[in-house]
Amino acid sequence: MSRRCDLTGKGVLTGHLVSHSNRKTKRRFLPNLCNVTLQSEILNRSVRMRISANALKSVDHRGGLDAFLVKAKEDELSPVALELKRQIAKANAEAAAAA
Repeated sequence: MSRRCDLTGKGVLTGHLVSHSNRKTKRRFLPNLCNVTLQSEILNRSVRMRISANALKSVDHRGGLDAFLVKAKEDELSPVALELKRQIAKANAEAAAAA
């Protein structure tokens, strides 16, 4: 399992650990990933994802998983989230056609 957020694409960064004597050694900055279950109102089901804490705040700010995925860019999303976005778009189109 890769250390990458399914929604935002945030991944591992590299940098230096700098000591008091200014000696630099390589280190990794890992994203704060959480296993969460998010509810999709349009699809009427829950989805388990591994997302960063920052993405969880963004999902809450935008008003839920469906609103986040509608606004998200496709190149940032994981294949699972991209498929979910397409299902939501299809369900929205069917609901608009029925109304």
